Amino acid sequence: MSKQINRVTSASLVIALGIIYGDIGTSPLYVLNAIINGRIIGDKLILGSLSCIIWTLTLQTTIKYVWLTLKADNRGEGGIFSLYALVRRQRKWLVLPAMIGGAALLADGMITPPISVTSAIEGLRLMPSLRNIEESRIVYIVLGIMVILFFLQQFGTESIGKLFGPIMFLWFGMLAVLGSTHLVDDLQIFRALSPHYAIELLTTYPKGFWILGAIFLCTTGAEALYSDLGHIGRGNIRISWIYVKTCLILNYLGQGAWLLSKYRGHNFNTATGNPFFSMMPVWFVVPGIIIATAAAIIASQALISGSFTLISESMRLNLWPKLRISYPTEEKGQLYIPAINFMLFFGCCGIVLYFRSSEHMVAAYGLAITLCMLATSILFANFLIARRANSALIYLYLAVYLTIELSFLTANLEKFPHGGFVTLIVGGGLFVVMYVWYRARKIKNRYVEFVRMEHYIPQIQELSNDRTVGKYATHLVYMTSANNPKEIEHKIIYSILNKKPKRADIYWFVHVDTVDDPYTAEYSVDHIIPNDIIRVEFRLGFRIEPKINLMFRKVVEDLVNNREVNITSRYESLERNNVVGDFQFIVMEKYLSQDNELPFLERIVMKLYFWLKELSLSEERGFGLDPSNVTVEKFPLIVSPVPDFNLKRTGQD
Repeated sequence: MSKQINRVTSASLVIALGIIYGDIGTSPLYVLNAIINGRIIGDKLILGSLSCIIWTLTLQTTIKYVWLTLKADNRGEGGIFSLYALVRRQRKWLVLPAMIGGAALLADGMITPPISVTSAIEGLRLMPSLRNIEESRIVYIVLGIMVILFFLQQFGTESIGKLFGPIMFLWFGMLAVLGSTHLVDDLQIFRALSPHYAIELLTTYPKGFWILGAIFLCTTGAEALYSDLGHIGRGNIRISWIYVKTCLILNYLGQGAWLLSKYRGHNFNTATGNPFFSMMPVWFVVPGIIIATAAAIIASQALISGSFTLISESMRLNLWPKLRISYPTEEKGQLYIPAINFMLFFGCCGIVLYFRSSEHMVAAYGLAITLCMLATSILFANFLIARRANSALIYLYLAVYLTIELSFLTANLEKFPHGGFVTLIVGGGLFVVMYVWYRARKIKNRYVEFVRMEHYIPQIQELSNDRTVGKYATHLVYMTSANNPKEIEHKIIYSILNKKPKRADIYWFVHVDTVDDPYTAEYSVDHIIPNDIIRVEFRLGFRIEPKINLMFRKVVEDLVNNREVNITSRYESLERNNVVGDFQFIVMEKYLSQDNELPFLERIVMKLYFWLKELSLSEERGFGLDPSNVTVEKFPLIVSPVPDFNLKRTGQD
């Protein structure tokens, strides 16, 4: 698989443009517009800002992500959760940056579609007949695009996805041509290639440091480069980035030269115009708006698809409640999660209605994704430690990128009262969901009682042969969380022997282990008592859907073919006719017992956990089991029993 996606061809390079560069590729629509907002156009502002943009794209996007972070591939897969899977066994606390980064990426997925699409549609104001178009009409158009975009997610993008690459190739070509035609407006613009002007802007320009909050928008899509590693491959990303970066820089330089030639010493009114559209020839405004809108929609699609993948990975890593996943097409890696689509749709529409213009959205954009980049830096440093890289290089990496990203974070904090609080609230809410799901599991595991299997084998065998007990099923299958094959949860033994004795001919114990490798799909079988008690262990990668019903059937077929087990019914009349015995799955579902006395914070965590559990998939659906042959047994979760209390009997003679 990894060899195939790493093949560099002209077709794969064009596909890369359509999949991974939507976010970073549409940044020229709003970056310079955000920088010059309310400021007088001058050499120091424009040259310094462009120098910051060029060196941000170089240090942050090219060196950190394209060159360094892409090396941390998990069998060809990338993204913050793939990176976390590579390092999670080193330090337990690394789950925190992984959750922060994942939540920040999801929050970014809610604001990228509104800001990209709104920036493109606002170009309509450049058309003479629509110069005075009302803000509310632009909002309605954007909302209409959002409705169509999210409605189409359930059908997949296999057919129209083939157009994404050529459209983005056209978009980047348009960026390069538009920028190049205006370079001659002020040839001194090439001085921006020197980092000297970036340093001068940040140190001597009034409130120059805070401009970093707007400059950071030029690299917000860098995380997508790494997240989409599995779809495109390292080679295709690195080569296509050369073309993309060249086109971006040419466009930024062209916008800067146009601004200096037209507005030097004056203020550009960003409320009624945008330098990106304003520098277009009049005859090209309409085609430019159409191409920009198409690019914005593709950028939105990339973020939405990335959010689905991110949530599916977090579910496999037990960092998110189980949700229903569907696969609308046969295209590899394409999935659809209705609940997340619903959440993103209302989030995007809410942001459009709250901010109403791209100028106001810029105030909220960037703060959350800075946290994601910081989280990636921490995880990647631990990846370097695991690979035994030179300690001096690791410290250099951390010093450089923590300084850069903390500077961006500090500058972005100025956006907090102007709308940045929105993405932090959204990201914070998503982080709470991840933390509650993770923390509750840790609390539960502290009190799950495991017993040695060998102590109960004789009793289970006796029950299996006791004809005075009605047979519950020919094959009784329990889902177990015991990692040690010699152990089993006490609640399962209680279910078999005590609650209501469950006599069966063969007892199966099935365990699912989610491994760090994304695409592992293998199993092992332990015949504890041949043809009586069998344990099956599945080792599944965090990108493999646990369709246990189908997988278990395949295991049974293999065992029958190898003559390791006899699945024929033990009822005499059925056995004579070689009828296959029935299989009954037992799923143990927990509920929070009233007999608990937890610390306040843990009590809150557990209550939130069970509330989330009610909203998520049931245990049997989460394992992909057929409800027709599943019995759900509820049992109380007593994690902290109430201490004994005095109870006195009265009325006794």
